[in-house]
Amino acid sequence: MFSSLKVRNYRLFFLGQVVSNIGTWMQRIAQDWLVLSLTGSATAVGVTTALQFLPMLLLGLYGGVLVDRLSKRRTLLVTQTSMAVTGIVLAALTLSGHVQVWHVYLAACAVGLATVVDNPARQSFVSEMVGPAQLQNAVSLNSANFQSARLVGPAVAGLMITGVGTGWAFLFNGLSFVAPVAGLLLMRARELHVVERAPRGKGQLREGLHYVAGRPDLIWTIVLVGFIGTFGFNFPVYLSAFANDVFHAGAGSYSLFNTLMAVGSLAGALLAARRGTARMRVLIAAAVAFGTMEIVAATAPSLWLFALLMAPLGMFGMTLNVTANTSIQMGTDPAMRGRVMALYMMVFLGGSPVGAPIAGWVTDSYGVRAGLAVGGAIATAAAVTIGVVLARVGGLRLSVGWNKGHPHVRFVPRERPEELAAVA
Repeated sequence: MFSSLKVRNYRLFFLGQVVSNIGTWMQRIAQDWLVLSLTGSATAVGVTTALQFLPMLLLGLYGGVLVDRLSKRRTLLVTQTSMAVTGIVLAALTLSGHVQVWHVYLAACAVGLATVVDNPARQSFVSEMVGPAQLQNAVSLNSANFQSARLVGPAVAGLMITGVGTGWAFLFNGLSFVAPVAGLLLMRARELHVVERAPRGKGQLREGLHYVAGRPDLIWTIVLVGFIGTFGFNFPVYLSAFANDVFHAGAGSYSLFNTLMAVGSLAGALLAARRGTARMRVLIAAAVAFGTMEIVAATAPSLWLFALLMAPLGMFGMTLNVTANTSIQMGTDPAMRGRVMALYMMVFLGGSPVGAPIAGWVTDSYGVRAGLAVGGAIATAAAVTIGVVLARVGGLRLSVGWNKGHPHVRFVPRERPEELAAVA
């Protein structure tokens, strides 16, 4: 389960991310709370979030082009340092009492611009640290790392904001980047897996899109993630509505739902690390299970049953995420990996801003149970449809049988006409 941590360079990277991810979650909570305190407007909080994700939507593919041209290690040193400076400046403004809402907007946009390059660089750098044999394990542990921080960071941020104020949470986040920067500096360059960089040239963005378009395994995986990210991952809309409108239980239950989902996501990431390989059938099965679990949760009659369903929902969602990420990285030419991962992250992160208003409209018009059920139905239908498409592209057929008294379902190669003729 933790085999990739035997690689020294990845171990340094992982430990740095442990500290940095906690700081990132703390800043997310502190940032929203500060904007709400300054303006009293939930819309202003939404604007802050939009400014942080908008650069990735608009410039994400160009970030991938840059990542393929540059040294990923040096690129990460620049992006991580710039995000550290942003956190420290915001801390100084807040602690001195001079902060205004436009300062927070500017900081969110600056972090978003750094993320345009940081995200594909960080994703594709994993393969350079550990090589193809340990890639799924390392990607899974990265996800486990992030989910662990999701459990710790908000809790620490809440205590810090209540006790000493939001400025100190920003300061912690800024200083937390010392850990990943130190890890990058301490890495042994000779132990990295050398990847040929893409030369400067015209049409590289178009080249990346053509590369994906010619690979059914890549494009259909990205399409599946896009559908589920857009329609299935709108949990801020669904969980808050279930807490307030369905169960009338308030903020405590909303926090409980998110915590249990994070626990399930952590379990899913660790199980993915243990599997060691990314199989397409695991991806499709996880997507079907995720959508089905959303439909089941939509009909849950009690708060506690709904809360308990959050853990398997988080587990299947994380299995889907890790398997898709790993299969795309392993199936992509190293010289194209930055551009392909940028497209993947743009689709994955860009789905929520598009899907959230749709989910909100369905929830307002027909109720949150209908909204969650529709999201689950779309996710399930997309998974089944894309599974059939990939099976046909790969020359496979569904085989259903019994093995030791249990149903056995799997994809097997189709018989070719010449093979049938030979049997006849």
